Amino acid sequence: MSQPTERNRLADEASPYLQQHADNPVNWQPWDDEAFERAHEHDVPVFVSIGYSACHWCHVMEEESFADEETAALLNESFVPVKVDREERPDVDSTFMTVSQLVTGGGGWPLSAWCTPDGKPFYVGTYFPPEPRGNHPSFPGLCRRIADSWSDPEQRAEMERRAEQWSASARDELESVPKPDETVGDRGPPGSELLEEAAATAIRSVDEEHGGFGTSGPKFPMPGRVDLLLRAAVRGGREEPLRAATRTLDGMAGGGMYDQIGGGFHRYAVDRTWTIPHFEKMLYDNAELPMVYLDAHRFTDDAGYARVAAESLAFVERELRHPEGGFFSTLDARSPPPASRGGDGPDGSTERIEGAFYAWTPEEVDAVLDEPAASIARSRYGIEPGGNFEHGTTVPTLSASIEDLAAEHDRSPAEVREVLGTARTALFEAREERPRPARDEKVLASWNGRAISAFAAAGAVLDESYADLAVEALEFCRDRLYDTEEGLLDRRWLDGDVAGPGYLDDYAFLARGAFDVYSATGDVEALAFSLELAEALLDDFYDADAGTIYFTRAPDTDADGTAGDGMLFARPQEFADRSLPSSLGGAVEILAILDGFRTDDRFRSVAETVVETHTDRIRASPLEHVSLVRAAERVEGGGIEVTIAADEVPPPWREALAGRYLPGAIVTRRPPTSNGLDGWLDRLDLADAPPVWKERDADGDEPTVYVCEGFVCSPPATDIDGALSWLDERM
Repeated sequence: MSQPTERNRLADEASPYLQQHADNPVNWQPWDDEAFERAHEHDVPVFVSIGYSACHWCHVMEEESFADEETAALLNESFVPVKVDREERPDVDSTFMTVSQLVTGGGGWPLSAWCTPDGKPFYVGTYFPPEPRGNHPSFPGLCRRIADSWSDPEQRAEMERRAEQWSASARDELESVPKPDETVGDRGPPGSELLEEAAATAIRSVDEEHGGFGTSGPKFPMPGRVDLLLRAAVRGGREEPLRAATRTLDGMAGGGMYDQIGGGFHRYAVDRTWTIPHFEKMLYDNAELPMVYLDAHRFTDDAGYARVAAESLAFVERELRHPEGGFFSTLDARSPPPASRGGDGPDGSTERIEGAFYAWTPEEVDAVLDEPAASIARSRYGIEPGGNFEHGTTVPTLSASIEDLAAEHDRSPAEVREVLGTARTALFEAREERPRPARDEKVLASWNGRAISAFAAAGAVLDESYADLAVEALEFCRDRLYDTEEGLLDRRWLDGDVAGPGYLDDYAFLARGAFDVYSATGDVEALAFSLELAEALLDDFYDADAGTIYFTRAPDTDADGTAGDGMLFARPQEFADRSLPSSLGGAVEILAILDGFRTDDRFRSVAETVVETHTDRIRASPLEHVSLVRAAERVEGGGIEVTIAADEVPPPWREALAGRYLPGAIVTRRPPTSNGLDGWLDRLDLADAPPVWKERDADGDEPTVYVCEGFVCSPPATDIDGALSWLDERM
């Protein structure tokens, strides 16, 4: 039988993940029409493999199976093999992951799916070893069995029936919305009461000893859950949610999931104690987590939380920032070992090892530091003979307190801190000489939106210079990913190559990032961009008949004319928070926020409709839908708004707002007089002042603040403390 595909086509793709497989003997195809036409033409199944460039087990399966000539020949003869970068095609990932979760109860990457030529899966799994291992069949053996079954008419008919059933189930899960007479119910749309319910559920699942959710590994950072605990704590004045939140934040920051030497968070921990991470570093984790740590700092006045946020953002600026402003996607989990472990030399190993860049031995510490700094650093970070990781190495954790080290070494705590500060800098500089993990230099609109929001938040809380980085990243994305004339946003930029069109998360998160830049700087151009993206979001993703916002455009409205979405068996909605917040929740929330900047009710009407549509889903499991719970609360209650009428925000006002935790609050800026609004209104294409600015002039020449909560506003105040006191009485 001739091979369905003649060559590996990934060399023509820009994605770093696809490029990693461009030299495989497997005749990989990108997800496109041609691949599925080949499958139809040769009447063979499609094997879809989904992953991303920093994925450890994706690398393992590639080395064990996809680089193997015999396995490649098997794939090439019996299947059309298709490789998908889940970061570039989250729609493909979402639909296939839903099937995996429905059928197997779980998922992960690499995601492996065998499909009919129409793209409907009939067998799914994740990583498969080259030889049988426990309950896992070997990958080559599984491929042979599937190929043989496809050749048997009776077995093939069963496979096709299964594919139809699985696709229909996934379609029901991803696309379904209640009928009009099934929405809302007797209790009305959800609001603030669900935040308390979700927080109570989160508290019941908190690990009382180590923090996090659940008492076993692996443990994932769930910043949305920590955020709702902080909100519940401040609104209810209760210690229990605050204790659950801070225990989790302390556990993550003190373990190996946090890079104790260079700052920033790894993807997740494999154990209960946050000690050993999977070492990839993702942009989105290092955007979402600093925002939560900044809020915790404002709530508790704990400088340690501010330090973690600042160090994480410093990592992003140092290692994930394009020189002109945008942010790259990931750092790989693996790298060659340093020279001290047999790498980095003519005869040294070049094998890429997970965690090699981040782990230490006592001898490596001693080679950098003199005594007593070496022993203080080893004790502080738990770097001991035998280690806590592979090959006798140690992933640094905060293993000894400053006070204990001071007592042990007969020094004051201040002296120990000074020694550790100098030692950490020296260790970091030495680590910089090691072979580095690979970097995926995709600039994704959605992930950049979250990073922009994080830097804007740090600009309001820590230092205004962070906001400058947010501005530069926003300009980078607007210049390279947004078509002003068409109002279209692309998803990915990579060294001048652009891939699109964008998905709901790209529009929703970049719109929120643009709004946060306006909030931090008063730049009306950023506000205008946010409003433009929100308009485009509704035009392309909102379905008025269904009363919902889908993750993708309808197949017949693909912006670039490709049929990529048309090959999918479902048009997904993204309800639940996972690694990133739900794009549906994010879209509803930014629409509710921007409603105050419109003189019609389009944004509010859509936000209310979507919340009503999904009321039963949100009520049934609020903890799984944190972003939708927050959005529903803002739609119902309006949230907290602080409007400042002034040419410049007075420094004492900045300090007052930086030091106050106001959950979900938005800060808006406007010129001090009504006639000063004219230019802004022209830029926003408005004939009249929108509600958030209307009749909110400055009091004479004095900067003036208006504080609103629950659609009720304070009198104008020239004293920020007085205005915040008014708010305290309402909360």
